[in-house]
Amino acid sequence: MKTKEDNRESNQALLQKIEQYWNDHIHDLEIARNPVGSRGFFQDLENYRFEKLHYLPRLVDFQAWNGKKILEVGCGVGIDLARFARGGARVTGIDLADKSIELAKKNFSYQSLSGEIKKGNGEKLDFPENIFDCVYAHGVIQYTANDQALIKEMIRVLKPGGTAILMVYNRHSWLNFLSRTLNVKMEHTDAPILKKYTRKEFSDLLTNFTDVRIVTERFPVRSRLQKGMKAIFFNHAFVPIFNLVPKFITHRSGWHLMAFARKQDNQ
Repeated sequence: MKTKEDNRESNQALLQKIEQYWNDHIHDLEIARNPVGSRGFFQDLENYRFEKLHYLPRLVDFQAWNGKKILEVGCGVGIDLARFARGGARVTGIDLADKSIELAKKNFSYQSLSGEIKKGNGEKLDFPENIFDCVYAHGVIQYTANDQALIKEMIRVLKPGGTAILMVYNRHSWLNFLSRTLNVKMEHTDAPILKKYTRKEFSDLLTNFTDVRIVTERFPVRSRLQKGMKAIFFNHAFVPIFNLVPKFITHRSGWHLMAFARKQDNQ
C-alpha cells in the first residue's frame, strides 16, 4: 500500500519527467527557419501559431487588458504572453521548462517588452491569493499531472470576478478521427502526460467557476507539418471537403475546447 511519502515521490518524479520533456521539445520548433533564440526564430513561431490558430485573436482580445494583471501558466517561449504585453497588460509568465523561460525572456527583450517571466509549477503557484485579473493557459492543462490542482490554484490567485481563459484538446475531434483512421501525426503524443477531454469532462473540471462558456475551435487548415502523400491528401482533399460540410454538422468536432470562465465574487 502506497504511503503519502510514496505518492509525493511519485508525483515529483512525474513532474521532473514533464519538465525534462518540455526542455527537450520546444513547441513548433520544426517550423522555424531561423536559429533558435534569434529574432527571426520568434517571428517564425508567431507567424505559424496564428496561421494555424487564426481563431485565437478573434476569441481572445489581447488588447483588452491594458493595465490589468495577467498570469500565463505554461507560457512557453512567450508568444501569446507578448501579445498581452503589447496590449499594455502587466504580465507574468511561468513554465516548468528552464529552456522555455530563457527563450521567453529573449523574446521579450527583442520586443522591448516588460514582464515577469520565471520558472514555476502551475499546480503549486508561488503567488498570493486574489492578485490576477486573468489567468491564461492555452494548451497546458492536458499536459499537467494533476489538472484539478492546477484549476484550484488558478482560482486561488484570481481576483474575485477575475477571468480564466483555458484550452484543452477535444477527444471527439476531427484530428483524433484522422489520427486513428489514417495514422496522421499528432504533436506531443510522446509527452509524459497527454489528456483529451469531452465537453462534459472539461465543464466538470470547471465547476468551481461561474459563467463558464466553452467554445469548440481549431478546425482543419492547411498544414506544413505533414509530408509526402499525407500532406497532399490532407491539404488538397480533406481540408477543402471538410470545409464544405455545413457548420451545424461539424461545429462540435474542433480540436480545441476553449473555456472562458469567471471566479465567483465571494470566493
